[in-house]
Amino acid sequence: MEAIVAILVIAAIVVAVVVIVRAVRSRNRAEPAPPPPQDPFDPGQSTFGDPRTLRAGDMVEYLGERLFVRGSLRLREGGYQWSEHFLDDVSGTRRWLSVEEDPDLEVVMWTELKGSDLQPSAKVLTHEGIEYRRDEHGTAQFTSEGTTGLGTSGRVEYVDFEGRDGHYLSFERFDGGEWEIGLGERIPSGTLTVYPGSDR
Repeated sequence: MEAIVAILVIAAIVVAVVVIVRAVRSRNRAEPAPPPPQDPFDPGQSTFGDPRTLRAGDMVEYLGERLFVRGSLRLREGGYQWSEHFLDDVSGTRRWLSVEEDPDLEVVMWTELKGSDLQPSAKVLTHEGIEYRRDEHGTAQFTSEGTTGLGTSGRVEYVDFEGRDGHYLSFERFDGGEWEIGLGERIPSGTLTVYPGSDR
């Protein structure tokens, strides 16, 4: 009789061990490892697309408006690089996006300012109640892609002014031509959606 009790106890222990092992294995399969932490400000991790990859043929959406990229400039000054992307605007207004890392990613929507008597030689400029202070002045080399209205390469002189709350004013002169003025507004992270063109 003692042998039968011992066999039943051993059998119960074996069954209990098998049940516990199966339960642990099934729980481990049901709970995948958590994803690694990600930088919420890294545009490469964004579901909205990476503006650093923009090129002619892509489309962007900003504040409910969809605009096609018709051409791009790749600019270089020393070791520093940035891009400008010309957008199709049904209203006929010239608009473009600048994309640069300085050191954080900064995307600015620009609109051409026509008929202004503002001059790039000033240290401080005021336009529509916003004061802009001169920030940078330099000359960069550019290469052109798509439809930009410029040659395939050349030089651009620029004078950049910075205002408050993400407002900018910029002068650009391509290959010694006339100054062109742009008003810029920084695009907050996550508000611009990039749709790659069909050729990618």
